[in-house]
Amino acid sequence: MPLTISDRVVVFDYGEVISRTPSERDRADLLGVAGVTPELFWDPYWAHRDALDEGVLSVRDYWKRVGTDIGVEWPESTIHELWVADFTGWLSVDPGTFDILADLHEGGTRIALLSNAGFDFASPFRYSPMARFFERMFISAELMKRKPNADIYLEVAGELGIIPTQMVFIDNKQVNVDGAEALGITGHLFVGHPELRSFLESITDR
Repeated sequence: MPLTISDRVVVFDYGEVISRTPSERDRADLLGVAGVTPELFWDPYWAHRDALDEGVLSVRDYWKRVGTDIGVEWPESTIHELWVADFTGWLSVDPGTFDILADLHEGGTRIALLSNAGFDFASPFRYSPMARFFERMFISAELMKRKPNADIYLEVAGELGIIPTQMVFIDNKQVNVDGAEALGITGHLFVGHPELRSFLESITDR
């Protein structure tokens, strides 16, 4: 069913909104490549993620820092395998959200993507089947800033040729939604695609 919101641009986060959360199998595969216990791995994995998403660290340097924190020195081949295992864990999409994207696109609604992600996601986003739905895709590493920094929302609005009150922003993290709403953007905290569809239906053209 087409969803038409003619006076605003709907901006989607990617991770755990369009994509599914990496599965237990995905996480186990990543740990298997790393060769360390979960207790050693996950804190360093997340500790350097912001720098990766801000474009400060390359993918290789990110994994080197994770290894340093853990106390291991992975060979170059393992670093690449870690990237592959981590990257593929984020590619699976939520069919319900994907169908909403298709319905918005069919309804002529302007849609954009704003993701906290490293440089490595830029081309896969833009050349994936879902790319046809999006007017623009904004990757935090390319902008050298990340959500919930106010500047990133303002830059996206400017690039889209709108003011903040003309943006609708969907994200699974409350801090990112709060950052958007502080600028007058209409925010929605993603908890599932049924709730998202109900929210979007409430602001469609009547």
